[in-house]
Formats: sequence, structure tokens, C-alpha cells
Amino acid sequence: MNTKLTLNIDKNIISKAKSYASNQHISLSKLVEEYLKSLSSSSKDEFVVAPITKELSNIVKNKTKINYKNTIEDYLISKHIK
Repeated sequence: MNTKLTLNIDKNIISKAKSYASNQHISLSKLVEEYLKSLSSSSKDEFVVAPITKELSNIVKNKTKINYKNTIEDYLISKHIK
């Protein structure tokens, strides 16, 4: 039985993922389903990244390392000191 799922994903990523799915002759829904299936079928000790996931992970590259702790701290300071 299929169930509808709503996701919030960056527009550029969706566009590139749709192109990838189209090139693979599958729907984006099927692509996501297969990815989630691969996650749930692998044990933690035998985690294997699906080839599709490896390819999609190259869509977005973060060239800068973000220190999330400092970013959050800076935000909170600026929010409360006005």
C-alpha cells in the first residue's frame, strides 16, 4: 500500500534529482523509495551506500566547514542583545 509523503527539499536539489531519475528511467518517488529501502534493509554493521546515493551526494558540495555550535551561539547572542 502506498502512502503520500511531503518533504521540504531545496529546489535545486529536487531539480537535479528529477533529472537524474529521468536519466535512469525511474520516477523521483521510486528513487526515494529505493534509497529508503536500502537504508532500512541494511544492518548498522553492514551499512552500504547505494550507487544512486553516491551519485546524488555529489549534487551539493559544501566547500566550507561550518562550526554549527559557533553559528548557533552567534545567532542567539545577536537575537537577545539588541
